[in-house]
Amino acid sequence: MNKRVVILESISVPLYWVILAASVWVLLRGHNEPGGGFIGGLVAVSASILWAFARNSDAATCRLPLQSPLRLAAVGIALASASGIPAFWLGAPYLTHIWGVLPLGFTEVAVSTVMIFDLGVYLTVWGALAGYALALLSFGESDDGGHATEGGDA
Repeated sequence: MNKRVVILESISVPLYWVILAASVWVLLRGHNEPGGGFIGGLVAVSASILWAFARNSDAATCRLPLQSPLRLAAVGIALASASGIPAFWLGAPYLTHIWGVLPLGFTEVAVSTVMIFDLGVYLTVWGALAGYALALLSFGESDDGGHATEGGDA
């Protein structure tokens, strides 16, 4: 007998996107400035866990950017590491962050290597912790469409 929660499956679609939007807002807004990569990543993990509860772990893994927690974490580490390289061009120590302005003609946008670092942390946390959580959740799933069965009956 499959244990499906139809309401959870229905509400998970819009709620997933709301949680991801909130995670990006936290990333951009930051927690105690200048950034919120770690906290934003944790919020993104909660979206992945919601999807795994509503569907299954494989479906949640497919919704991750790059469709692999390991690849997502690796890209995050690469981005965070690369954010320190521009300082070398200016003769500053590694991970000295650089701020600048990007003129767009009609406006200017403030940019910094801090945002690249925070994005790297965000992706690393999302990939590493989602991979861990989804692996743990997959132990309770069976091969009958991803929903755990009770009493061994399918």
